[in-house]
Parts: sequence; C-alpha cells; structure tokens
Amino acid sequence: MAGEFGVELTGYARLGTLVRLALRRNPRRAHLLVSTVLGKHWPADPRLVHGVGLELGRAVAAVLGGSSAFVLGFAETATGLGHCVAEALGADYLHSTRRSVATAPPAAGFEEEHSHASDHRLLPEDPAWLRRGDALVLVDDELSTGRTAMNTIAALHADHPRPRYLIAALVDLRSDADRAVLDRFAAYHGIRVDVVALARGTVRWPDDFPARAAAVTAAVTAAESAGPAGPARSGPGEVIVHRGLWPSGVRESGRHGFAAADVAAARLAAKVVAAEVAPRCSGEVLVLGTEELMYAPTLIGVELAELLPAVRVSSTTRSPVHVLDQPGYPIRSVLRFASSDPAADGAGPRFAYNVAAADVVLVIDEDADRPVLWSGLVEQLRAQALRVHVVVLPTYRPLPPPLRGPGFGSYRPDEVGWLLTDLSSVTLEAPTEEREEAIQSGGAHYAESLPVEYQPDAEYQALFARALDGAAARVAHAVGVVTELVLAERGPAPVLASLARAGTPIGVLMRRWAHFAHGVELPHYAVSIVRGRGIDTVALRWLAEHHDASSVVFVDGWTGKGAIARELAAAVADVNTALGTAFVPELAVLADPGSCVTTFGTRDDFLVPSACLNSTVSGLVSRTVLNRDVLAPGQFHGAKFYRELAASDVSNRFLDAVTARFADVADRVAAEWPAARQADRSPTWSGWRDVEAISERYGIGDVTLVKPGVGETTRVLLRRVPWKVLARPDAGEDLAHVRLLAERRGVPLEEVPGLTFACVGLIHPRYTRGATGADGRAVLS
Repeated sequence: MAGEFGVELTGYARLGTLVRLALRRNPRRAHLLVSTVLGKHWPADPRLVHGVGLELGRAVAAVLGGSSAFVLGFAETATGLGHCVAEALGADYLHSTRRSVATAPPAAGFEEEHSHASDHRLLPEDPAWLRRGDALVLVDDELSTGRTAMNTIAALHADHPRPRYLIAALVDLRSDADRAVLDRFAAYHGIRVDVVALARGTVRWPDDFPARAAAVTAAVTAAESAGPAGPARSGPGEVIVHRGLWPSGVRESGRHGFAAADVAAARLAAKVVAAEVAPRCSGEVLVLGTEELMYAPTLIGVELAELLPAVRVSSTTRSPVHVLDQPGYPIRSVLRFASSDPAADGAGPRFAYNVAAADVVLVIDEDADRPVLWSGLVEQLRAQALRVHVVVLPTYRPLPPPLRGPGFGSYRPDEVGWLLTDLSSVTLEAPTEEREEAIQSGGAHYAESLPVEYQPDAEYQALFARALDGAAARVAHAVGVVTELVLAERGPAPVLASLARAGTPIGVLMRRWAHFAHGVELPHYAVSIVRGRGIDTVALRWLAEHHDASSVVFVDGWTGKGAIARELAAAVADVNTALGTAFVPELAVLADPGSCVTTFGTRDDFLVPSACLNSTVSGLVSRTVLNRDVLAPGQFHGAKFYRELAASDVSNRFLDAVTARFADVADRVAAEWPAARQADRSPTWSGWRDVEAISERYGIGDVTLVKPGVGETTRVLLRRVPWKVLARPDAGEDLAHVRLLAERRGVPLEEVPGLTFACVGLIHPRYTRGATGADGRAVLS
C-alpha cells in the first residue's frame, strides 16, 4: 500500500500493532484498515480479541466516571467488540443489524455512508431498551470521519433524547476538520459527545489513489479475485455437525438486546461447546464466526484456547478486499461464497480471509443454516481443513407484541390482545368451491387460505337482530355460569385465552362478567388453533413469558363433536413437554351440546347469535391462517382485519346487547352456578358418537365432513360446499337463520327427530367442481 500507492498510516506507536492497510473493492473508500485484534478479517488469538475489547470497555468506564450506560455496537464488524465493551461496563447491549426480522419491527435506522452495505436497523425486543442508561456508548472498530456515529446519534436523539453520548473505537483516524464537525454537531443538539480510542492517527494518500485503486481492482479477473485459498488437499475433510450444545434460552447475539445478566449464561454455553469440540481437534484450530455473529464464536474460542495449544478466531464478512499473496500484506487468501444469511439486501457474495487450519469450527445460527451454506462455504472449508466442525446455535427471535384495536380489530384495546400476525395486505381468499376441492383432495389445508367473507343482506341482518334480541338473556346466563365456574376453579385472576375467532366474543363477555360481578379485570388474549396442525406454539410462548401458564384458561364458543377439544388437549400436552410449561389442556365454552368438556355454561344446543355471521360479529377479524408461504418462523398464526366492512360491523352491538342483560340474570346465575359446580360434569362424548353414526348412515365415511350444532352448521353454510342440513323438528327459532341460508344456497334441509343437536351440517363428500345434477345443485362426483 505504501510502495505501490503511496498510502501512509501515521500516529502513535500502538496504531501499527492494531491495524494494517489493505486495498478494498469499494467506490466509496479505496482502503481498508484490517484490524489485527478484532477477529474479523485477520485470524487472531481469541483471548487477545476478548481482552482488547474489555480494555476498551475499561477506558470507557474511566471517562464515564460512574455514570450508567447503554451500549450500541455497529454491524457487522463491531458487533463482537461492542459485546466486550458492554461486558466490561456491566451494561446492557444492542447491536445494529442488516437482517430483516419478521417478529421485530425496526425501532430506528441510520446510514453508514462509506460502507458497501450502508443500511443499519435497530431491532430491540423492547424499544424501551433505547432509553436505558445515563449515557449511550456507540462502539465501532474505527472512527474514520465520525459521520456514522453522528447519523446514529441524530436518529436516536430525535426519539430518545439524552444529554450524553460516548463514541468508543479501537482507533481514531479523524482529521482536525472531522473533530471540529463533531464539536459543532454536539453544540447544535445541546449534548455532550466524548470519544475514547486505544490509538489515534491518520491515513494519507495521493489524490490519484482512488482512481488507481479502482483500476487495479477492476482489472482483476474472477479467478485472480479468488486469490490463493490455502494449501490444496488430496480429498475433502470431514464434516462434524454439532447441534443442541448451546441452550435455546441463551441469546446468541445482541441483535435484539443482550442484558448484562446474559453474559454469564453465554460464557457457560461457550464452555459446553468447547468441551464437546476440543477432543475431536488436532493441530491449529480456527473458530470462524459468520457476519454479525462474532461474540459467541469469540467466547467459544476463548474456552477452546484453554484446552488446545493453537486457537485463532475470525469471521466471514461482506467486505470485498483485494487479495495479494505477498509478505507484509494482510489479506493473503480468500474463500468467496454465496451468503446464507437471511439479510434484507439479498444473498450477495461473502468472504472469508486467511483461512488455514487443520480444524475449522464454523459457528452459525439456525437462520443461516440453509442448503446454500452447505453447498458453498462448508464445501470450500472442507477443501482446506482436515475437519470442519459446524456448530449451530439457536436463533433468538423476539416474540411479537399482541395486536389491539383500533389498529387491528374493532374491539376496544383493553378487551382483547390478538396474538396474531396481521395479514390484511395479503391476498388469501379463494372461491368456496375451489377451496373445497383443494381441501378434500389433500392439495391444501383449510387453514392455508380464506373463504370470501359472506356479506349479509338486509333480510339476513334483520334476522340477526331478532335472534340477538331473543337470545341475549340466554347467552348472558351461560356467560355468567361459565365465568363463575372458571373463577371458582381457576381463579381468582385467571388469564383468558380465547380461540380465535369464534371464542373471542365469548372471552370478551367473560371478561365483562368478571368485572360486572366481582370488579376484577381479567387479561384476555385471542390465540389460534388449527385442526390437524395444533395450537399456535409461539402464542403459548408469549403467554408463558408474560403470565403464569397454569392460570391460562382456553375459551371457545361451543362444542360440536369435540375435535377442537381433542386437538387442544394433545397440542397443549406437547407444548408443556417441549417448553416445560404447565398450561391446563382444557376448554371452557359457552355451550357444550357435544358433551366434550367439563367447564361450560350450558349443554343445550341453542343459537349463539355470534354464530350467524363471520368477521362482522367477531371484531372484523378473519378466521385464522397457518400458511408458511406468508408467515416467517417466530410469527404468530395470521389473520386479516377487514377494515372495509366497518359499516356492517355489529361486533360491539352483540357484546353490548348481552352485557345489558347481565343484571337481569345475575340472581339466577348466583343461585345456579354452585349446584352446577357440584354436578357431574364429566364428558360423555355423545356428540362424537352421533357424528360417527350420521357419517355411516349417510355414507360419508369422514367425520370431518359432519358438522354438528347450530354454530358449526352455520359455518358450513357460510364457508364450505354444503350437501344437506339435518334439523331437529322442535328447534324452532334457533334455526331461522339456518333455514334461510340453506334456502338461498339450494341446500336440502331434512327433518330428523331425536337428534342430539338442534341441527347438523353435512359437507359435500368427494366434492369436485362441475359435478351437478339436473337442478344445477352440486352432487357426488
């Protein structure tokens, strides 16, 4: 760099021990300072990397003089260094990232102007982290002009102002003019900005250096760009994969926040990894981190260095550096490969420099564990090393916050928190016949798409209004009984988790009854459960982290044959085993005509008016969706908020009409619920037996196509391709809306005396679009 281009690095004596100059392929800045102590481009002793980071942290502490701090590190190069500074300070830590994480909306963002990947995001699990500490400490490997730090301070100060900031770097290479700019910046914002560095100096170059450097890098062919990759081997090395060594509860990085208390757990996890890997290593060992994942590999390297004689640490990088295999030049070889990192800017090329060791310990997180990793970087490492140890760390994903109205749903924000992902902008609706054919053929699961929302006309709306007026007191009574049972047996402060969406209005009413009768405010959330796929485990993780799992009561509207009760019991048992939680796998419902649960308001099969409609009586929220094409790992199940149907929304009208009858039924509820508690409430599963008999009698052969009860029959008529409806002759007005819907869809209604349920909806078996009879109705194909 000095002889060919005239670039000079001058400063205090220590500067030359901390960095060396290289040429990089970047139009914004032609030179690169290669740190010898960072563990990035230059493999270094991990104890040196860790120790220098702690030294910088102690220097920061001396300047802070006892003030508390929150530490922010810059991706990707300074993520590990920032960890070490925070460790020395005993402070909480966050580093910027170039990943886009579905469960973590950005709290802030800023630009790194000279970088080839300039966008930075801040994705704290809790945005309140950005207000921690008396001072904000920004950590970078080098301070060249200070623009990145000023961009960051300006972005954060606008939302989270504080009086003091401190910039910490290994080396400070700013000019006098740059220092003056920072002083003016601080004065303009009325803040104090200190700078701490282990060495200071300057980089000087001739005016023609950028152009000459660009010409040299542009002239390099693809083969020459790869550079020497180290000594060739006669055959590929062994690959040893290590999973499950790093506990899932220990954070692998500071992407979403890393508390001071997390350090001890990370050190212990690194010790466990080293103890497993060390006995299988021989000769020199290189621990290779990946992009932003630098601190955990450094800690693993520190522990390996206690067990093995020669250990170094470095990391893959986005930085394209000119490679020259000559003594004195810091970048002698390179591996070039496609990225497996799920970054927002795509899978551009990535690099690993100066890789040469008998054993390479490649440390990745789960999100980077993709086929392109194994076909790319791992295969290249196999060509260099005797053994490649791939250590996969679990990726910590922050749990998303609940959605609340009016941003999602039309219920008041205090009445329910939706543990769902908002998919309102995604097209998921499909014609009913198309969905039915796909579901029955096995080509799609019912929860992967949505039916087109039924829009009631004036006649049907009038029918709903009459049904609500006639049933409000009956619903209020059942709400009172089931809520009193829950409070007596699971109280005094249970957490309601209604099954979206039919259970959600019932959960809101139970919450209102608890306040009306006892003056208590019960937390209430809506969670998704999908037949055949189970309950949303991310939602249960959220509930377990925020509440006592044993206090959670799952709520639904009604039972039919009991499929959801069975699904819930099996799914919650699995979750309890996997997470070590104590959720009670039981369901509380308003009506249990199928005799499937022990906690219910009534076992009568009667019209719950909320069953008459879809989203317009359920907070304008769709049925839940579980479609991995539109949901990322760590997200809740999805649903849509139909804002455009607000003019037809009767969700709160339904709630208010039932709530208004609480006082009318209160004495009756108080007199009856103790006896209900003492009665034998054991499930008989009579509904399931009836469904099996109906399936056999009508030659259906699939109980999932038999939907018993008023609520389930209504769903069949609104969402599926109905074949026929069975109705008990004495059901009366409870079936007025069912008769109207059946008539409109041309579905025959058969009177069947002696039915356990008021009605049963039969879905067309073996349905294929286009198979119709002479009257135009769909028939068996």
